[in-house]
Amino acid sequence: LHSSLNSTESTRTSTGLLQRFQSTLVVAEHNNEKLTPITLSAITAANKLGGEVACLVAGTDCSKVVRQKLLPSFSAEELTPLVLATQQQFNFTHICAGASAFGKNLLPRVAAKLDVAPISDIIEIKSPDTFVRTIYAGNALSTVKCNENIKIFTVRGTSFEPAPVEGGSATSEDVAASTPLGLSEWLEQSLTKSDRPELTSAKVVVSGGRGLKSGDNFKLLYDLADKMNAAVGASRAAVDAGYVPNDMQVGQTGKIVAPELYIAVGISGAIQHLAGMKDSKTIVAINKDPEAPIFQVADYGLVADLFKVRNILLKQCQDELTQGRYQAVDLRLNTTHYCSFQLRG
Repeated sequence: LHSSLNSTESTRTSTGLLQRFQSTLVVAEHNNEKLTPITLSAITAANKLGGEVACLVAGTDCSKVVRQKLLPSFSAEELTPLVLATQQQFNFTHICAGASAFGKNLLPRVAAKLDVAPISDIIEIKSPDTFVRTIYAGNALSTVKCNENIKIFTVRGTSFEPAPVEGGSATSEDVAASTPLGLSEWLEQSLTKSDRPELTSAKVVVSGGRGLKSGDNFKLLYDLADKMNAAVGASRAAVDAGYVPNDMQVGQTGKIVAPELYIAVGISGAIQHLAGMKDSKTIVAINKDPEAPIFQVADYGLVADLFKVRNILLKQCQDELTQGRYQAVDLRLNTTHYCSFQLRG
């Protein structure tokens, strides 16, 4: 879907005979160049509902999307009137977005304006009015039936495969949207650039906890991550201690990740942290406390002090990866405890 504040174009694709009775609006998150992976996951979820699917894209500098620079930021205050105007014109049965900071900020506002109850962070769609989400820090599943005329929900990106990006065409439609009231003003945007992959989409994640003892010691993880082309995360305890910024937090109140390989270093494994990473394909835990809860979910565990084995870790990775992109990394730590895992490139 294409949008600006005064004129909005929408892309709509028909998937069956239900289009008259069932239709879903996906509010897209993007960087003015391409859609984020979690938006593609939301599109997959929308397709499971059947019927017609439309995607609303709003922003600035989107030369292929917007004809006027009327959206200086992605603030929920500016986007809410646009979503409401789109809903009023097309009368969708469902409105969804990814369960990112963007979606969690926007859709509750939209739901409040429409006087409906939203459903957050769904992991499965049973039927057009029945959804599954986690509760109690991911230790139980709740099946929710929504009787609202308009179903509004956010989608956990790790629970739905991203929709394939394929060449194709779709019809465009105009949407008239009013200018925001201007009660809030966007001042600036600060972008932190990194050569590491984004945390929620990385195939390998290395996370540290309070056991690292200081922010300076996170350099150990940065060095390891750089050798493995990994993203770096942290537990809430490490964030609360001021070791790293909160955008690195993995857990129930942080980011949900499900990489091919998750390495937890100095993380005890609080239930809130486990809720954010337990769907990882392979989990490796390094902790000097043999009773740490993280070992209950780990595929491989090493009871050791990171500061004593760090040089072995870094040297082994360096030896394996000196030839470029290596197909497997096999770490064998010469200690009383043994840990071996493979990273598939």
